[in-house]
Amino acid sequence: MDPFLVKAIQLLLSLSLLIVLHELGHFIPAKIFKTRVEKFFLFFDVKFALFKKKIGGTEYGIGWLPLGGYVKISGMIDESMDKEQMEKPPEPWEFRSKPAWQRLIIMLGGVTVNLVLGFLIFIMIMFVWGENYVGAEEMPEGFAIVDEFKEYGFKDGDRILQVNGKDFQNSIDVNKHLFMRDVNTITVLHQNGEQEVISIPENIGESMWEKGIMQPFIPIQRPILDSVLTENPAGIAGLKKGDSLISVNEQEIGYWHELAPIANENKGKELEVVFKRDDEIKSVMVTPDEEGKFGFYPQSNFDIKTQKYNLAESIKEGFDYGYWTLRDYVYQFKYVFTSKGASQLGGFGAIGGLFPDTWNWQGFWYTTALISIILAFMNILPIPALDGGHVVFLLYEMVTGRKPNDKFMEIAQMVGFFILIALVLYANGNDVYRWLFE
Repeated sequence: MDPFLVKAIQLLLSLSLLIVLHELGHFIPAKIFKTRVEKFFLFFDVKFALFKKKIGGTEYGIGWLPLGGYVKISGMIDESMDKEQMEKPPEPWEFRSKPAWQRLIIMLGGVTVNLVLGFLIFIMIMFVWGENYVGAEEMPEGFAIVDEFKEYGFKDGDRILQVNGKDFQNSIDVNKHLFMRDVNTITVLHQNGEQEVISIPENIGESMWEKGIMQPFIPIQRPILDSVLTENPAGIAGLKKGDSLISVNEQEIGYWHELAPIANENKGKELEVVFKRDDEIKSVMVTPDEEGKFGFYPQSNFDIKTQKYNLAESIKEGFDYGYWTLRDYVYQFKYVFTSKGASQLGGFGAIGGLFPDTWNWQGFWYTTALISIILAFMNILPIPALDGGHVVFLLYEMVTGRKPNDKFMEIAQMVGFFILIALVLYANGNDVYRWLFE
C-alpha cells in the first residue's frame, strides 16, 4: 500500500479515537452533574452531517469537516455562539446554572482524558513490546559528529557511556537530551579506547536551534540497503534489499550519513546512483522526492536490544516516559514563538508524517500517545475557545465570586475562535508550502 495512504489511515483512526475520548471527558461529567448535552459530534457538521441520530435528548453524529469534534452543552457560550439560548432565563439543567466547581470539572474533563490516555498507552507499550535501546556496546562504529561539536572534544567514532555522570542506556537519545534536557557532561569512549568526560556549554539546546544542528550525533552505518519501498523513487528505479551504495551524483558514499546532504541539495532532481549487487557494479537514475527521500532504509550494523518489563515495571516506566514526553514538549514549545519556529509549524500533514510508512501497531500506538499528550497541553492553553480559556474564566469567577458577563464571553469566544482558525490555516499552509517548494 502507498505510504501516503498508510499514514492517512493511521492519522484518521488516531484522531478519531482521541477526539471521541476527549469529548467523552466533557460528556460524562456533564451527565453526572445532570447537565443537558444537546450534541456529541466527531468532526464538525457545518451545514450538514454525514450521520446523525438522536438518543435520549442528545444528537450523536459524524460531521464532514475533520478539524476536531465537539459536545454542545446547554447554557454554555461555545463555538456554536447560540445567543438565542443565552438570552432566555437559565434552566436548572443548563451549564450556567451549575456551581463553578462542577463547571470546572466538566471543562477539565477532555484534557484529563487525553493526558491519562497518553500515559496509559505508554504503559501498555512498555508491557506489550518493551523498550528498544541501543547501548554503547551495540554501536561498535559509534557516531559521526558534526564539525561544530568536534570543537567541544567529540570525535568521529565516539560511543556514549554516560550523561551527567549516569549510565546512558539508549545512545540514540543523545540528541534529544542535548536539545531538551539539562546536559552538563557526556562521557564518551573514543575509537582509541580512551574515555573522556566532555563538558557541555550552557544553553546548548538554544545553540543547536539557532544553528540548525538538531542531529549533532549521527549513527555510523554502512550504505547497504535493508528495505526498499516499491512505490517510492528507489523502488521504481529497481534498487533492492542488499544493494550496497557506492556513489550518488558522482560523490562517493562510504557511510549512510553522507547521503542526506546530497539528497537535500538535489530534491526533485534526477541523480545517478552507483551500487554493488552480487559482486556486479550497476547504476540507475533516481529522483529524490520533495522531502529529499529516496524511499530506502539502511541495513543496521548495530544491535537493537529490547528491555522487557512486567506489569509493575511497565507502570513505572510508562509513567516516566509519559512525563518526559510532556516535559520535553512543553520545554520546546517556546521555540514556536521565534520566526524560525513559526515557519516550521505544521498541520495535518506534519502530524501524519509522525506515523510509520508501513502499518506497525507499536508505531501507531506510540504516535497516538504522543498526539494525545500534545492535545492535552494545547487544549489547556489559556486561549478563549479552548478548554484552557474556559478554565481561566471559571477560576476568575471562583476567586472573585463574580462571573464575566455574557457579552464579554461572547466576544472572547469569537476572538479565540478566529485565532484558532488562523493558526490552523497557517500551520496547514506551511505543510502545503513545504510540499510544493521544498
